[in-house]
This record gives sequence, C-alpha cells and structure tokens, in this order.
Amino acid sequence: MTGQGFQDLGLQATNGGGCACCAPTSHAATANTTASATAQPASGEVSAQFLVEGMTCSHCVRSVTEEVSAIDGVSGVEVDLHAGGVSTVTVSSTAPVDAERVREAVEEAGYSLAAAS
Repeated sequence: MTGQGFQDLGLQATNGGGCACCAPTSHAATANTTASATAQPASGEVSAQFLVEGMTCSHCVRSVTEEVSAIDGVSGVEVDLHAGGVSTVTVSSTAPVDAERVREAVEEAGYSLAAAS
C-alpha cells in the first residue's frame, strides 16, 4: 500500500509458507551445531554464537530468545535476524553454555541450528 504516508517496504514471501513460527511444518530437524565461544575478560562473561535457520519475524525472535534465556547461567540473548535465512543468536553467560542445551531450546521454539558449512 502506498500513499497516505505509507511506504512500500518491498517485502516478498520467500516460500509461500509464512513464518516458521506460523507455518504448518516444523523446522526442528536435526542439524550440526555451529557455535563459537569468545571470552570477554573485562566483564567476566562468555559469549557464544549460534546460527539458526527459519526465523522471519519479531515473534520468531521472541520465541527463540525466551527458550534460550531459560537455560541456567544465560544472562543475555541477542538475535541478528536475517528473515528467511540464517540468523545469528549470541548467547552471553557466566560460564560456557552446553551447545546441546542451546540446540534443544532452539528446537523447542520451532527452529533448527544451521548445519556447519
């Protein structure tokens, strides 16, 4: 819709199935874990990045953030959303987080970790 102060954002459906959070099929397929841990000595926290497939909107981000935040020791979750592609989820914690627990949390939200390339 254009006119009356509305701007066309040029958004297009990528697969016709809607968001992964609303699509009829689950994206919880098994995938290889892709994670990298980086110590941040100044704050005493550890940060790890995970690549997640299938997120397309803010609801998707909230679902993943909520599930990953529930893991013991996690102090923060940030998502760099790439709608319809592979998004980066950065998990901050006081100690390294088990990648298998992150995978389980992401799958509980309805998504999957991207296979390592």
